[in-house]
Amino acid sequence: MKCRQVLDLAAARLEHMRGRTLDAVDIARPDTPEEAANLAKVISKLSPLLGNLIEFKAVALLNAEPEYRPHGRWKRQDPGFPDTVFEGSVTPTPGLEIKTWFPLATEITARFKNSQAGLSPGQTRVCVLAWLPTRLIFGEPRVLDVCVIAGSSIAKARDDHYHNPPEYVVIEPEDTAGRTVNLQQTNTSGHRFQGTPAQLAQARKRVQRWGRSAREYRTDAECQARLRRLLAAFPYRQDGNFAKMDRIMHAGLEAFKARVLQQEVHGRSVREWRHDLRTGGGAHASWRTLWEPAGNQKSPD
Repeated sequence: MKCRQVLDLAAARLEHMRGRTLDAVDIARPDTPEEAANLAKVISKLSPLLGNLIEFKAVALLNAEPEYRPHGRWKRQDPGFPDTVFEGSVTPTPGLEIKTWFPLATEITARFKNSQAGLSPGQTRVCVLAWLPTRLIFGEPRVLDVCVIAGSSIAKARDDHYHNPPEYVVIEPEDTAGRTVNLQQTNTSGHRFQGTPAQLAQARKRVQRWGRSAREYRTDAECQARLRRLLAAFPYRQDGNFAKMDRIMHAGLEAFKARVLQQEVHGRSVREWRHDLRTGGGAHASWRTLWEPAGNQKSPD
């Protein structure tokens, strides 16, 4: 079995998580529509916890696949990148990085900072799972949709989107291969220009002298040395929002987002429910239909 076969089979199996309920967590029903609207604004904070739970579920699901058994087993690694790897006779080692998205939140807040240089094409895939509670903002979490994309393509889309010297510069991690695993650097970083208009004009002249081909983003030592000299010569600040997956304009991710927001949940699209939250619509009658029937039920004696 080859690396690509391992990952193709994994992607097909992870598709089976669509619609699956995770019974490890049960979010209590709010008492009023107003409480529900407030709950919906903070419930996305459960995504990191659910990400860990989904990793466990995914490993168990994949290891139940009989085709894997002669070749190895999936194993979760924490900390480390990617989240799960296939340990066995397959080389290079296949891996899956799992991200979660609560689509009533403002955006996919998960980040992908790993360097292109450290991602062998076809070796690592990113699995994004959109989730909502069974009653939209309370109940047990349920996987709404699944998207699996090559990690190398996400990294390239990210760098191509952000890199725009001198206004914005993407920098590769330093070579830390000689350090222990826990001290090795694998993440890129984004930097925004913070100088005066006069300094920006000087920086633009410097970048123009590089030539068009030299302005394209590359991970090689020559290109990175040129970018580091630019950072040293002018004022920059590190961008705290760099690498948010919602902002990198990857075609596959954009299609996934559109598909999720169009899905119908409890009679309305996810996009419509999200609009209600943003505009204070949580007190409207459409919200009451989610919990009033349950609230009217009598508790057993």
